[in-house]
Amino acid sequence: MATKREPTARQMRLAVELRRLREAAGLSSREAAAMLGVNSVQISQIEAGTSGVSEQRLRRMAANYACSDADLIGALASIASDRTQGWWEKYRGQLPTPFLDLPELEHHSAYRWDVEFLHVPGLLQTADYARSLFAYVNPEFPSADVDLWVEHRMQRRIVIERPDPVPYRAVIHEAALRIRVGNRLAARDQLSRLLELSEADHISVRVVPFDLDDFGGAGSAMVYAGGPVPRLDTVVRDGPNGPVYIDAEAQLSRYRTLFRRVEAVSLDPKGSRDFIHRLAKEL
Repeated sequence: MATKREPTARQMRLAVELRRLREAAGLSSREAAAMLGVNSVQISQIEAGTSGVSEQRLRRMAANYACSDADLIGALASIASDRTQGWWEKYRGQLPTPFLDLPELEHHSAYRWDVEFLHVPGLLQTADYARSLFAYVNPEFPSADVDLWVEHRMQRRIVIERPDPVPYRAVIHEAALRIRVGNRLAARDQLSRLLELSEADHISVRVVPFDLDDFGGAGSAMVYAGGPVPRLDTVVRDGPNGPVYIDAEAQLSRYRTLFRRVEAVSLDPKGSRDFIHRLAKEL
């Protein structure tokens, strides 16, 4: 079985879940290997994401671990057998791997939630907005590199624009709508884009206004991607070296609660559209 040098976040998630199943069964790597008829090195490689696992072997492992969650096993088997070569693969070697993991995660998501306080969420950005953002944050980038990042970000929008779009809910603070990442025209175009998208049946855009009392949720910015089963949900947060992927159940539960709390105090979809329209008229 071929060894893979750099597993994607999705492959690593499969590896992590198999390790969690083994540990929940109270088995060591050596004991799990003996039950499967392989050596412990193979189990270690599978659980490190450096070696793939077939659907048949995965189901044998789940049986050995006495896992009775058919939905979870089916979801893991789907990951193990997936051979999708998505559009993001053309950027491999040009952009850092964590930024390629994000569109792969989005592609397979059952739904998507965003909370943003300083910037418009990536899936809702216009090309001009994204270009201004990348150029400002990375002043050392030549224009060709900025164009590449913008192209990649615009391509990611396919998940909410394709014929079978991912259901999408975004909560955006007023601050993100008022900060002019580009010039006045770019800001107006970005607000118009939000209004256009918010009319789609599968998209909800809601605004948290400045004048909200007792709001302490400004640290809860997140991308929340729903998995095929809740256990396989993923939270993505910005880190100093790029996206950080969170998958521990206790943390997932915390972020689900945070999202619902922030969404609950935001303006409703119609009130949010009216709010964005007023901001656009001020420009």
